[in-house]
Amino acid sequence: MSLFKARDWWSTILGEKEEFDQGCLCVADVDNSGSGQDKIIVGSHMGYLRIFNPDPVKPEEGVRPEDLLLEVQLREPILQVEVGKFVSGTEGLHLAVLHCRKLCVYAVSGTLGNVEHGNQYQIKLMYEHNLQRTACNMTYGPFGGVKGRDLICIQSMDGMLMLFEQESYAFGRFLPGFLLPGPLTYSSRTDSFITVSSCRQVESYKYQVLAFATDADERQETEQQKHSSGKRLAVDWVLNIGEQALDICVVSFNQAVSSVFVLGERNFFCLKDNGQIRFMKKLDYSPSCFIPYCSVKEGTINTLIGNHSKMLNVYQDVTLKWATQLPHIPVSVKVANLQDLKGVIVTLSDDGHLQCSYLGTDPSIFQAPRIDSREINYEEYDAEMKELQKIIKQATVTQDILPKSENHRDLIVTAEVSPDLDAESQAIDSEVKAEAVPSVTVKVTIQSRVTAQKPNLAVCVQAPLAVTCDQFVFDDLEPDSSETVVLSVFLKENFSPSELEGNCVFSYNIPTDLNPEGIPKVAQCSFRLPLRLVCFPAQPSKAASHKLTIDTNKPPVSFLNIFPDFTDPSVDDQANVLGFQFLAGSKTTLLASKTSQRYRIQSDQLEDLWLITKELTLRLEEHFKKQNCKDFACTFSGSIPLQEYFELIDRHFELRLNAEKFQELLSERAVQFRAIERRLLTRFKDKTPAPLQHLDTLLEGTFREVIALADAAEENQANMFQAFTKLKSATHLVIMLVSLWQKLSADQVAILEATFLPLTEDTPELGWEETVDAAISYLLRTCLSKSSKEQALTLSSKLCMPKDTSRLKKNITLFCDRLVKGGRLSLSMDSDTQQTAVMPGGCTTIPESDLEERMVIPGSTSTLPSHGQIRKQKSKPGLSEDAAEEAENP
Repeated sequence: MSLFKARDWWSTILGEKEEFDQGCLCVADVDNSGSGQDKIIVGSHMGYLRIFNPDPVKPEEGVRPEDLLLEVQLREPILQVEVGKFVSGTEGLHLAVLHCRKLCVYAVSGTLGNVEHGNQYQIKLMYEHNLQRTACNMTYGPFGGVKGRDLICIQSMDGMLMLFEQESYAFGRFLPGFLLPGPLTYSSRTDSFITVSSCRQVESYKYQVLAFATDADERQETEQQKHSSGKRLAVDWVLNIGEQALDICVVSFNQAVSSVFVLGERNFFCLKDNGQIRFMKKLDYSPSCFIPYCSVKEGTINTLIGNHSKMLNVYQDVTLKWATQLPHIPVSVKVANLQDLKGVIVTLSDDGHLQCSYLGTDPSIFQAPRIDSREINYEEYDAEMKELQKIIKQATVTQDILPKSENHRDLIVTAEVSPDLDAESQAIDSEVKAEAVPSVTVKVTIQSRVTAQKPNLAVCVQAPLAVTCDQFVFDDLEPDSSETVVLSVFLKENFSPSELEGNCVFSYNIPTDLNPEGIPKVAQCSFRLPLRLVCFPAQPSKAASHKLTIDTNKPPVSFLNIFPDFTDPSVDDQANVLGFQFLAGSKTTLLASKTSQRYRIQSDQLEDLWLITKELTLRLEEHFKKQNCKDFACTFSGSIPLQEYFELIDRHFELRLNAEKFQELLSERAVQFRAIERRLLTRFKDKTPAPLQHLDTLLEGTFREVIALADAAEENQANMFQAFTKLKSATHLVIMLVSLWQKLSADQVAILEATFLPLTEDTPELGWEETVDAAISYLLRTCLSKSSKEQALTLSSKLCMPKDTSRLKKNITLFCDRLVKGGRLSLSMDSDTQQTAVMPGGCTTIPESDLEERMVIPGSTSTLPSHGQIRKQKSKPGLSEDAAEEAENP
């Protein structure tokens, strides 16, 4: 036995899979034997009540059958057990058992037998109280200074103190400002109840104040009522300890003054009767329970504190006197007198480990054996060291946190989108104002090669798209089994989406020998939705406000080949020109030049160009990939439509400002509404009716304003989401044009997307504008910086909503300037490693002084002014005369 381990005098394990808490342990002479020996009373949350009288012949023999005096199963969980003078007419000790909705008081008695193991003990119910509220804990004592009996006070979960004068119910009072119940105790010296509220304050309430805080209709001004505040309780004193309390205890020994001990989560407090701090101790561990007891030194108090490290520390005031190791984590600790052995430490764990121990040491009889001296083989050690270093090096080279997947996956999820639209639309509650809202069927198949527990499938598409069913729950999958679900996707809201992609996420558990519950795993796949879902063929438009030209290095391809779902083979005109009408948007026209390798996309809305442009590039890549053409590439030589892009940013930011205004107005009207309600309630409570003075009219008018503001805020929220979706579509378009313009690599495009599309949706705390501005500022300060002076600038660590978008628009323009000058996107902080950009068309470089004023347009000698001077592109750069004529006459 180690020097610092608690010496086991008697111990046992209570039941199987039972749970115990702080109030489940009590020690007292509950059977009134008069011998001065305490019995151990234990109640469990399973409803078992046990009483022990430990008497080990030898500590190593363990528990004997006759040590258990009584074991009975009650019908309800036991929250707390206490022993006191709870029965009128007698000063004998009785056992009080607190259940969730009941308080029972029992008398414990024993009948002597002819032999020791023939003694019989039984309990008799003296009385019980059915509680109207769910109980949390209780305390007892001579409330009001009564002699020879104890009264009981129960604290409910909703903050009511219910007081019982033995067999009768006395009264109940609600604690003011109550939120969550805390530990409760009674101080007989001050005749007050002390608790710790959810405000992390120690509060004391006089019993006299509780008793006279009546709810009677007729109140008379008496001397006694000066101690109360009518229906409102008045606290005697308050002390803010700044943390939640685990337990609270009041002690008063002959040689020590009366003190209130509070065990917090990180500190241990000792208070005077008036709430002043006598001393406190900061604990460097997480405590679990405590108990103060009498000290041999006059004027001091000893305290046992158990912690979650299975340690029991003994303090004399704030001085640590002893620390001992326990075999379990104690949730309750008591000091008892058992079998002429005073000061036995009784501890109880949450799983039912009950132990009686004492402090002491045993001399160690172990002697370390002599070590045989031998010579060290340095060559063998060197070889072992090299082998270990080789293993460490191989382990550090592999940076994968998760193990590499096997050749065959345990579970495969595939999604197959139907090539044709549904013959009968499955759209549900669609807000689209078109005549018919199409839908497309998606078939999801799950193939499992292993046992999959708790399988769950989630199908996600970006709003305004929606699915007929997005959650599927399956029974456990057996090995080599499969499941198939069918769902439909449709356009629900009246605006175009920014993405035509969806994801399937399948979560499941794989059981193992060590973990039968299963290891959680996830399998996922993505699917691409057809363009016909959001638009349909239409007549091409001759005029449009926004136009883009995409250059390729291959001859133009007939639209009959790459857009067979939008063309009619019998119409020859659709080979070079095609029209798309969005269900919730404008008309978009696609043209192919007959003489040059260019395609033009034009529309009245900038955001509607994105889906058509993306679909065009994807279908061209698939077309040339089928022809084994590996050098196909798309480029862009026009001007970036920054001015139109900035208009979408301003529109989105304006709606965000409106949302804040609505929030402020709603808050003001709500405060006004509550103030009027309080006035009306005061008038209604008065016994002498008084005129309302049009308060009811004012209340109704304020209520209508609150409803109108809430409706306006909700409408603004919907408009803001629609504006954000349009902004994302335009942002995708700008990213594509910049990548084609500067011929960015896949890594640089990923950085560009992370910069301009950091959020999937706006939140009141974090918006798109400040997030993008911070990301662009970081790139301008690092990889796109002109000098080391810019790199030394520090960015604000706090993101907040800006006053306007001028800084953001300036940074976006400057960002494009730096890319034109030769900057390259990189996460490296070293600006010297940047490569010079290859500018098509023999562009001249920009002087340093003009860097922030204008931007060179590749393929021409014109310049693009700053964001405040950018004009819309009215010409058709790059098209030949024939192509321009085709654009005018599609």
